[in-house]
Amino acid sequence: MTDPETLADRVQEGDLRIHELEDHADHDTAAAARRLLVERESGTDLEAIGDYAFDAERAEPNIENMIGAAQVPMGVVGPVPVDGGAADSDHYLPLATTEGALLASVNRGLGVIRSAGGADARVTKNGMTRAPVFRVAGVAEAAETVDWVSQNLEALAEAAESTTSHGELLDVEPYVVGDSVFLRFAYDTKDAMGMNMATIATGEACELVERETPASLVALSGNMCSDKKPAAINAVEGRGRSVTADAVIPGELVEDRLHTTADAIAEANTRKNLVGSAKAGSLGFNAHAANVVGAAFLATGQDEAQVVEAANTITTMDAREREDGTTDLYASVSLASLEVGTVGGGTKLPTQAEALDVLGLRGGGDPPGSNADALAEIIAVGALAGELSLLGALASNHLASAHEDLGR
Repeated sequence: MTDPETLADRVQEGDLRIHELEDHADHDTAAAARRLLVERESGTDLEAIGDYAFDAERAEPNIENMIGAAQVPMGVVGPVPVDGGAADSDHYLPLATTEGALLASVNRGLGVIRSAGGADARVTKNGMTRAPVFRVAGVAEAAETVDWVSQNLEALAEAAESTTSHGELLDVEPYVVGDSVFLRFAYDTKDAMGMNMATIATGEACELVERETPASLVALSGNMCSDKKPAAINAVEGRGRSVTADAVIPGELVEDRLHTTADAIAEANTRKNLVGSAKAGSLGFNAHAANVVGAAFLATGQDEAQVVEAANTITTMDAREREDGTTDLYASVSLASLEVGTVGGGTKLPTQAEALDVLGLRGGGDPPGSNADALAEIIAVGALAGELSLLGALASNHLASAHEDLGR
């Protein structure tokens, strides 16, 4: 077996390229050689990066030019009390983050929700999208293409679904802009996040569109999908799972645990998350939902770039007066585009798989799609807890002191 030093020498001499090392050694040796090369050229010690706990070959589908692993601290919050369409009972939610005070804040919110009897959560819509863009000569050809698509959804589904044993085409929504035609395909990808599945299936369907219409494919993704960037279409139409969680917190619990009132939290939410977000032109009308989503994504092997879509969450907080004159707090989060899966991608890596085991959601569900639905519901309740805790801290003017107390 070729040793790392010899391989690094060959790359420096131009005999090998850095991405070819796995062709000449096992994956761990190749990573060690690449790490040695970087150490030589940067003058940096990569001992910590090279101290990882899994077989590098297992990471091959997830990374190129591997030199090691980034280790992010992971903790748990919970139990998360959720009554969902797919999730039920209590679940510990693993979160990986470098932000101090985050898990403490989410835990505080979960404690309040738990004392109030738990939260409800439901996935209200499911559809992973891919939207190719086609070129036509003008509006007449665009109309011809759109008409053909609307009349041939079964044929498009047959073509798309021929590429997968799991995916199901749900809909194709056309959009015309001059001589461009966008077709937004939406799929039920079951327990997979499904981006690759949707892309491959859409590619097959596009060949049929080109054969049967005057349209010519320009790009398999035309940004009407819209993947990994802020987009109003995802906030309105959804992408992946659309999931909502809510809870009613008794007024006395708000005062005892959050040291404020339902009215104060509702006002803070309106002025900050609704008015402030609108004035800023934000697509996210929330306090920090991406914090919980991002930490859950890192812990459970989701595509971390898709946190941007989940950040368009809307948080609502309303004071509800009871017959006895006391006031309760209604709290909810609505995540229009939460893209999660429990199979494929990074979910197969060892630490991420263990985190999914903690949730009891590793692999495919029965029925298919139920594990990913449950994960979405649990993350939504975690985000609700984070919103509740932060808004409580803001309403009581305790935000700065909380960070100071935790030494952050």
